[in-house]
Formats: sequence, structure tokens, C-alpha cells
Amino acid sequence: MTAIPDVDAFTRPYWDAAAEGHLLLRRCATCTRAHHYPREFCPHCWSEDVHWERASGRATLYTWSVVHRNDLPPFGDRVPYVAAVVDLAEGPRMMTEVVDVAEEELRIGMELWVAFRREGDDGAAAPAVPVFGTR
Repeated sequence: MTAIPDVDAFTRPYWDAAAEGHLLLRRCATCTRAHHYPREFCPHCWSEDVHWERASGRATLYTWSVVHRNDLPPFGDRVPYVAAVVDLAEGPRMMTEVVDVAEEELRIGMELWVAFRREGDDGAAAPAVPVFGTR
């Protein structure tokens, strides 16, 4: 069993963009604030007037933890890995994983960029999940 994202009619634009190497956010037309994870309403003002927007892919590291043990698939095969929270350039904070950065190089506020990793056993058909690293 692998932990792959559920793709439904609402989230399909998000996962289709990820497959093409783009991170999407939702932005509220009423209060103008962006949010992530994707929701059908604005978590700030509750407006339903929200739309998809392509993010820049830039972020800064807010916090992290190096995970040395995780028994849940597919994470057990990846230990140790860096579970992190990043601040996207557009404002929202996002839970993610930092990849290809040595633990001793991690610094709060360091600049990171989005990359995408395929999840699951379906090859090119598997969802592309956003992760972050340095360029």
C-alpha cells in the first residue's frame, strides 16, 4: 500500500498542474489572500469567490524536523527525511518535504524552490507531489 493523494473533480486542476511542474494556490477575489491547501472557500473571509493561481514556486524554510522512523508506507523507505513547513512567496504556509539538502545546511529562512516527485507505482500516471529544495 502506498500513500498517494486522492484526486477528485475539485483537486484535478491542482494535480494536473503538478504533473506539468507547476504549483497552484487558491486566491480569494473578495479579500485577495492566497491559501493552501486547496479549498472551495476562503479560510480567511469564508467567501466562495476563489480561483486557481499559479504560484512562483519560491518559498522560505519556516521549520523542519528530520524523521528517522516512520512505519507508514511509503515513508518507511525514505527515512531519514526532512518534514518541513515552508512559507510560500505568495503568503500561505505549506507542509512539505525538503529534498536534496544536507541536514547541517538547513536554516530557518533559507530560500527553497518547488520540485515534484511522483508518488505511487503507476509511473508517469502517478500523482506528482510538491517537495522543496535548493536549485
